[in-house]
Amino acid sequence: MSRPLDAHPARSFFSFGNTFRVIAPKGSRMSLQLLALLQAFEARLAERMSKLTFKSKDEILSLSWMTSAMELLRDTCNDIRTLISDLELPVSNWDDKWIDIYMDISRNVLDICNVFISEFSRLNTCNLSLKYALHNFGGATSKLFARACSSLHDWKHHVHSKNPRIEKCSTILDNLMGSLGPLKVKNSAKGKVLMQAMYGVKVQTVFVCSVFAAAFSGSTKKLIHLNVADMYSWAPAFSRLQSLINEEIRARLSNGKFSVLIELEVTDAIVKEFNPSIQVDAETINTESLLKTVEELRKAEEKLSQGLDLLAKGVDGLFKVILISRDDLIYAVLSPSNFS
Repeated sequence: MSRPLDAHPARSFFSFGNTFRVIAPKGSRMSLQLLALLQAFEARLAERMSKLTFKSKDEILSLSWMTSAMELLRDTCNDIRTLISDLELPVSNWDDKWIDIYMDISRNVLDICNVFISEFSRLNTCNLSLKYALHNFGGATSKLFARACSSLHDWKHHVHSKNPRIEKCSTILDNLMGSLGPLKVKNSAKGKVLMQAMYGVKVQTVFVCSVFAAAFSGSTKKLIHLNVADMYSWAPAFSRLQSLINEEIRARLSNGKFSVLIELEVTDAIVKEFNPSIQVDAETINTESLLKTVEELRKAEEKLSQGLDLLAKGVDGLFKVILISRDDLIYAVLSPSNFS
């Protein structure tokens, strides 16, 4: 993925205006203003987690739900950018550990975004077989029907195969998990606010990425259970969300479904309906039941393609936000103004 040249927002993540030249006061006592900034950040974090806790299980783990999860994670990352600006904490006052942690986390998020994009590419390639099958079903000859069935066979073969990059993303998740440990901040109230907010971002990131990895791999081994202390105001919303999603993934996979993704499972079920009809002759091709099944497959394929496209755009949006923030931080650290 490449970053557009005009991708930098008007208000830079690590800007060098007067705000960021203000030196943070000594001491670690949190003022009412800092407390208000932190509470507002955590309230938005809790609200986003609540939005992903649907009442109907039919809404969970659809491509639409996954797109919402990715967009809300992107919004949280943007919130961190705003919080840093509001804290008026110059990069020259950042502890080296803070910078190292942010760069390490963001690198891992970029890596896992690339893994997910590779899965979208694989699924879209599989969908080409569906599109070709539907094209051939439009004909009324046994030859075209045979081609369509052959394409459906190709789809089943490829869609049930595993993406090796998804299988290996456990290492990235382990790295993200390793960053969740508490970081002590001395004599900096603003630093404490930043680190507490960053903890919320890390938890949301690890959770969303682990759910995606489990969904794409069809394995509960990728699921991660995180215990968040009650001291965080967003902890109850997160605990409800985590329990709901993890339990639903385990339930679907224990029922023998090859995928927890609703759109993939629906499409696969329709494709299986063609199995008994592979040897039909020309006279039975245009039966009402067969035409109905073809139409159902057409609608399922369209929904699957549209869902994958929107989800890919959501992941790309997060990728760009992370990439911009990394560039801004590197530029800020290297800027001569930080050493004056």
